[in-house]
Amino acid sequence: MKWFRRRNRDTPTPSGPYDVRDAPDDGVSRLDLGSVRIPVEPGTELRVELSPDHTEVRAVHLQTALGQCTVSAYAASPAGGLWPEVCSDLLDLPPSMESARVERGEWGREIVGERDGMVIRFIGVDGPGWMVRGVAVTEPLSADRIAAALRDIMRATIVVRGNDDLPDRTPLPITLPDEIARHL
Repeated sequence: MKWFRRRNRDTPTPSGPYDVRDAPDDGVSRLDLGSVRIPVEPGTELRVELSPDHTEVRAVHLQTALGQCTVSAYAASPAGGLWPEVCSDLLDLPPSMESARVERGEWGREIVGERDGMVIRFIGVDGPGWMVRGVAVTEPLSADRIAAALRDIMRATIVVRGNDDLPDRTPLPITLPDEIARHL
């Protein structure tokens, strides 16, 4: 399995997330999860979330020393605009969050909430026919550092939309590399 390779500080930071058609040949090793290809630093633990009947992978969470990050892709209109809708839904305070606020981020609005003493940050980016969403969960003392780490992950993420005609907000399928699937 190929893992994220640390670049030296002189290497420019990618400006993704990228559509697979525009993905750079930048030498960054990414974990191929089917609909998303994400950089994963050595030492990161992967946690796989399965559907209740264990037939589908719902998410792959990256557990780091700072907390947990998750990057997922969803079907969207080619014209974009799904992330602002999702932001509005998140601000309606889902039962899982005790508070929510908007912060300005690299790609626009980010939603920051709290639940059970943990900070949850949602970052979204609209692409051509897709929306990618990153979620970071951590303790308050690590909130700024995990937000920066999630942005780094998203900047280097490649989204593989596929050609299926899917309704907006449909999660794009996640597939595990054989090496990981054998361990489940």
